Formats: sequence, structure tokens, C-alpha cells
Amino acid sequence: MKYIEVEQKFRLLSPVDELKATLTERGAKAEESSRQVDTYFNAPHRDFLGGEIISEWLRIREEAGSASLNFKRWHPLKEKIKTHCDEYESAISDAEAVRRTLAALDFTELTVVDKTREEWHLDGIALAFDSVTGLGDFVEFEFKGEAESIEQATAAITEFVDSLGIELGEKINAGYPHLALGIHPSV
Repeated sequence: MKYIEVEQKFRLLSPVDELKATLTERGAKAEESSRQVDTYFNAPHRDFLGGEIISEWLRIREEAGSASLNFKRWHPLKEKIKTHCDEYESAISDAEAVRRTLAALDFTELTVVDKTREEWHLDGIALAFDSVTGLGDFVEFEFKGEAESIEQATAAITEFVDSLGIELGEKINAGYPHLALGIHPSV
């Protein structure tokens, strides 16, 4: 499932210590926390915000001296609740040059999402504890294992989350740019 992302996101209830303790007991380890600054852009030829349902994002991510360009198209396109996305991401050596290129091509900046992320990995699932400036704290569960279908990957995440036996908080069916722009496709 290369170039496909399947994830579930929850608003975190505090404290998160119980969840981290459970992960540690099961053998997971935290990676170093990092700050990610994501700048989202709108395309001049196709208004990402123009439709009733927003399904596409283009972003530059800057993190610890590195950067990447990322495009996501969420599916199903016409549904408010998305199950997965096409994700195309590549490292870039000069974020400012890419930003200027986009501006020269009439792409416009939509919003900036500034967050601190702590990642954990266990049983083919990447967990990201995100503290997002102005939005709060979240946990994302992204499928990283082998699956033959979107449904199988989704079921693996759901089974993993259920196996934790911990109340996580509200499930969020929106990306951080949705939330930052005040666009709530579903709650």
C-alpha cells in the first residue's frame, strides 16, 4: 500500500501517562520529540477550499533542519468522513526555494500548523502524540504494517486501539489544517 496512508486521530484526554505506560509495558519506545511546522497552500488552478467537502492538501513541513513537500488526497472524495488518503511526500533541500516557487506560480498560503510530535511504534502501528499550538493535544494511530486492503489496515488500527483498553477522547475526522481554519467536516 505504498503512497496510501490509513490513520485514526483522537483528541487526547489528560493525562496521557496511562497510555504511555501501557505502550511501554507492551514494549514500545518513544522516539525523540520534534517540532514540525507545516505550511499549507492552496492551488491557483483548483481551489482546495472551493468544494463543500475538502479532500486535498499541499504542504511544506520543516523539522529539525530538514524539509519535505507533501500532497494528500483524502478518500472517499465526496464523503465527510475519510478512510484513507493518497500521500505523496518527498524530501526537499531548500524549503524557502520551494515556498518562493509556489508563490511565483500563484499558490497561496492557507495556514500554518505548529506542533510538537512524539512518535512511538508498536505492532505495525505508528503512534504520534501531537501537541498542536492553538488546537490542543491529540494522538494519531497510523498503520505501517502489511495489509492487502484499506479495510484490513483500518481494522488493524481499530483492533490495536481497542486492545489498549484506555479511553482516548473524541475521535477526530479532520486534519489539523481543517481545525486550524475552523472547518469541521465531521466530529
